[in-house]
Amino acid sequence: MPKIGVEESLTNVADALKRKGHEIIALKQESDVKGCDCCVISGLDTNMLGIHETSIDGPIIEASGLSADDVCLIVESRLQQLQH
Repeated sequence: MPKIGVEESLTNVADALKRKGHEIIALKQESDVKGCDCCVISGLDTNMLGIHETSIDGPIIEASGLSADDVCLIVESRLQQLQH
């Protein structure tokens, strides 16, 4: 099961991803991204963790302006692309 890092302020997104069966890692500090297959952040301009400057193997999804369901669809789509 892929590990999805979700910025702490995005509780609605974390809850929606959990309901879909994903393992969620709360991103409280920059080092929390290690081991995540994908990360969801609130927005690159307001990202307090500096995750946009951190190299991870998977995609970083900016949730700004998106519903929790939209973010779930994007996460699942990106994870499927990584598997192919």
